[in-house]
Amino acid sequence: MLDIIFIVFGILFLLIGLVGCILPVLPGPPLTYVGLLFLHFTQAHQFSERFLALWAVVAIVVTVLDNVIPIWGTKKYGGSKKAVWGSMIGLLVGLFLFPPFGIIIGPFVGAVIGEKLEGKELGEAIRSGFGAFMGFLGGTLLKLISSGLMIFYFFKELI
Repeated sequence: MLDIIFIVFGILFLLIGLVGCILPVLPGPPLTYVGLLFLHFTQAHQFSERFLALWAVVAIVVTVLDNVIPIWGTKKYGGSKKAVWGSMIGLLVGLFLFPPFGIIIGPFVGAVIGEKLEGKELGEAIRSGFGAFMGFLGGTLLKLISSGLMIFYFFKELI
């Protein structure tokens, strides 16, 4: 009975972690990793310590990179901190006002607005917005890949 509860909680964390790969307010890969831990703590399904350590490192590294990549992308295209913040705010606004396309359009528009508030010309603002958008996409893709692999191993072990 306890195993079933752990498996249900594991699946719940996998789903929340997957959502967290897109929503910036939830740490996707660490939550997905917690799902793996729930399965590990069952009687019937065990992962090796090496496997768990590897995926813990992956979850941490991906989470750190997710915070660095958008900044790097914005800076590479000449953007400011306001562009990065605008990108994150744009994501949240776009997500709620224009789902599902707002997830894609929001970060770009937010970064452009952030750059305009910084006093940059429209061309520069669009260029920085593109950099922030590409950084956001890169980080999101990295989170989706790592969480997707953890979900794969969860169900591979479960079945």
